[in-house]
Amino acid sequence: MSVKLPAAQDVEMFTWSLAAEEQRQLARRLTTFLSQHSHLSDSYIIEFFTEDLWHTLPNSWQPVLQDLSYPQIADLLLDAKHADRRYPSVWPLSLLAFRATAHALAFPRECRRERGSASGSVKPEEFLENQSQSSLLGHIFRKHVKPKKQHEIRELGTLVKRLCDQTDCSRVVDVGSGQGHLTRFLSFGLGLSVTAIEADRTLVAMASKFDGQLVWALEKEKQKKNCSSLVPVSHSSPRHVAGWVNPKASWEAFIEQLWTADWVNEDPPTPSGPSKKRLRGSEYQGHCHVVQTSSHDSDSTSQHQLSKNESEEESSAENCCSCVRPEESSQRDYPDFVLTGLHACGDLSATLLRHFVNCPHVRGITSVACCYMKITTRENPTPPGLVECPAPPTPGQESPPSEFGYPMSSWVRGLPGHRLSYKAREAACHAIEDYIRRLREESELLRTHCYRATLESFIRDTRPDLRRAGIQTIKKAHLLPFTEYARLGLPRVGLPPGLPLDPERVEAMLRQQGRVVVYFSLSLLLAPVVETLVLLDRMIYLQENGVDSQLVPLFDPNFSPRNFVLAALKARG
Repeated sequence: MSVKLPAAQDVEMFTWSLAAEEQRQLARRLTTFLSQHSHLSDSYIIEFFTEDLWHTLPNSWQPVLQDLSYPQIADLLLDAKHADRRYPSVWPLSLLAFRATAHALAFPRECRRERGSASGSVKPEEFLENQSQSSLLGHIFRKHVKPKKQHEIRELGTLVKRLCDQTDCSRVVDVGSGQGHLTRFLSFGLGLSVTAIEADRTLVAMASKFDGQLVWALEKEKQKKNCSSLVPVSHSSPRHVAGWVNPKASWEAFIEQLWTADWVNEDPPTPSGPSKKRLRGSEYQGHCHVVQTSSHDSDSTSQHQLSKNESEEESSAENCCSCVRPEESSQRDYPDFVLTGLHACGDLSATLLRHFVNCPHVRGITSVACCYMKITTRENPTPPGLVECPAPPTPGQESPPSEFGYPMSSWVRGLPGHRLSYKAREAACHAIEDYIRRLREESELLRTHCYRATLESFIRDTRPDLRRAGIQTIKKAHLLPFTEYARLGLPRVGLPPGLPLDPERVEAMLRQQGRVVVYFSLSLLLAPVVETLVLLDRMIYLQENGVDSQLVPLFDPNFSPRNFVLAALKARG
């Protein structure tokens, strides 16, 4: 049984919520369309010259596209909302159909509620008065937080709170919590009991340090008059766990991790500072560490935590406890909670959805995905950039070996042409709104792809075995002459910086920059379609397991490109 989320008008946002048959038919159309144009989505722009990508386009497309200005590329190809399209020539029907289908199949990225961006600005209206400070977020939650993250934690935190109210849950588990910005807002700002899990111990130590700073700031606020709106409703600090959520482990193993954070909180911390009690018993097999910041620290203790001379490592060592689960506890005893992950990377988002489906204690979930190229697939179970788990799951607590990050649903897995290459998934992470702005501004940044494609030609001439070798970012490459760009880039692939470059050949390739930009734009047009298929597959997976879900374009896409939130609730089992 499933519980539907509040109606769109109740939560003041537009949501995608499709019936089961509509989801399946859309997935069929998506896989058909993407498989027909996989030559675009699977191509690498740095091979524009070496693979002669321009002439892989239909012959009828080439003459109408090659002379487009950059603003015309933005208006006529990429911007789905642009109404006044004025074509410099007659476009073939196949090109018009390609563009229209790509726009029609992709989930709309703009939220329909009236929030928008300030005129002439790419930032939401909450940054109209101050470009770096959200007017909708209390100042104590803005410290150490960049504007993009301020926007995200307020929007997502508010949605998580609504799900908690719907499910009568006061507990939240924030996975991939980083420095704890969302965690602090949920805990101190919205009064929720929060456990935060983060694999990077350095980030966990920073989260604990920032918690202490916030507590100290709150004590100062309480001494002032007429500032009740700045004092959060919660007086319980979040619990930070340094631990790895293993995609190959079962939900029972995940609950084991959560226990470690809660045991340290069994006895309330003393006013002198964080609890340093080490629970007795056999050592916990997961070796998770918990950092707990007391909300009752005295000013002197808080100031000690704020000392600039105190290293993060010392703070972490002071506040970490190795914990063991008491014998009488079990997964069955764990309280219900809402699960959230803000830009959980790669397979982590898929893992959280599986835990939501299988674990009886998870009542709701808000999943914001990113890094689609790091998702595992049957064809590529170890994609580049995949971070391997530091320790295998405990015997008996493994998930089925056939589970991958994509596809998750049986339906999509059975569709012909459902495969998504690493390159297609990597492109789905690009910020199409940002590229549209570059085109309309005719930015010099647009020459970077042509530079790299030109250099690839000379690299292949010298070393044919070096295909798409990583050069990484060359600082301000768009402002450099190509010869200087090549001098800096060639040593990064093991070639001499003075490698001879035919100047006439270089000039001939650089003159084709417009074609490079057009081709990249065509492949970028498919990026939202690929993202739609990945997210729709997850919606279908939930539907196959009896759970309705909604896809919410929660963040401003001009500000936060990975702006979709997959939200779902379960009835109490």
